[in-house]
Amino acid sequence: MSIEPFRLDVPESDLADLHARLDLTRWPDELPGVGWAYGVPKDHLQELVAYWRHDYDWRKAEQRLNEWPQYTTTIDGANVHFAHVRSPEPDATPLILTHGWPGSIVEFTDVAGPLSDPRAYGGDPSDAFHLVIPSIPGFALSGPTRETGWEFMRVARAWSELMTRLGYDRYGVQGGDWGAGISREVGRIDPTRVIGAHLNLFPGGGATSEPTPEELEPLDPAERERTWASWRRQSEWLKERQGYADLQSTRPQTVAYALTDSPVGQLAWIAEKFKEWTDPASTVDRDLLLTNVMLYWLTRTAGSAGRIYYERAHAPYWGQPPEPSSTPTALLDLAHDNFIPLRHRVAETDNIVRWTSHPHGGHFAALEQPQLLIEDVQAFFRSLQ
Repeated sequence: MSIEPFRLDVPESDLADLHARLDLTRWPDELPGVGWAYGVPKDHLQELVAYWRHDYDWRKAEQRLNEWPQYTTTIDGANVHFAHVRSPEPDATPLILTHGWPGSIVEFTDVAGPLSDPRAYGGDPSDAFHLVIPSIPGFALSGPTRETGWEFMRVARAWSELMTRLGYDRYGVQGGDWGAGISREVGRIDPTRVIGAHLNLFPGGGATSEPTPEELEPLDPAERERTWASWRRQSEWLKERQGYADLQSTRPQTVAYALTDSPVGQLAWIAEKFKEWTDPASTVDRDLLLTNVMLYWLTRTAGSAGRIYYERAHAPYWGQPPEPSSTPTALLDLAHDNFIPLRHRVAETDNIVRWTSHPHGGHFAALEQPQLLIEDVQAFFRSLQ
């Protein structure tokens, strides 16, 4: 039950080892003129590696992360690392921000300040939040896990326990990617304390099969077209982009050897997703991307983070529709995310009270559209007061 202070202080020997490995990188060959079709282009990765080796400053990133008060505690046998950014506003609403894969707490670097202290950023102090920003068990500073079974529902139960230990009897949840699934589940299992769930992805909310006439018939023309668009994006995903998930759902240990031994391999595995899953017009800060990669590299958690896919795919509930949730839920629908959510499907299981569609942004909302995310979170929870 104890909660212990935590501070990042990476040994200099770990950084020297990283630099030596980067210097000794063995580069593969590459077909000419194929762009991103076969994976990360070599020139793109070589440029990023050169910046990582010679210009990126881990100590600066470490110092920035240490500006957040951080802690660890043990929940259900797993180490849980979290930042706890208390607002100066005494009546602030407690809020858990949960990252996904291949992300980390680094995703929330640019939103934590305005959310916890809006007065300092020219905002309304009544919109303030006490932020709890945990690392998912198995990921980065909460890793590695030491036993099987850490799928997202178990994480949700851990988050409920974490908020109990912190003394919060009512709180909100927010997340995308795995963070969306975890946040939705926290709201489902703890509805008397969770005042609202804000998601920037809705798990399973898009078209999972080709639309049938029976499904399309009651829909208005706009929702019909959206349903077809959702199915087209899902089909493209299954054909071109599903490979990483299949590997991590079936043999996460095998791929872990390469990612844990090669920093360039780890970088490529993550950088590909930050390129392909973002709005083409978005620019994710290169230093934040590398800090995110560093947290996986330094903690050797490529494998244990990937195991969440395996545990979900081998859980008894796999393939079943989600249990209904009564918690008031908001969805920030960014046009370039991996999947297009459908209102008529989401409404079957969830209490959707706010839906914001935006023409820009992709999978990493807090990194691509931080101001939009901040404003939407504030507006949603303001409406629940």
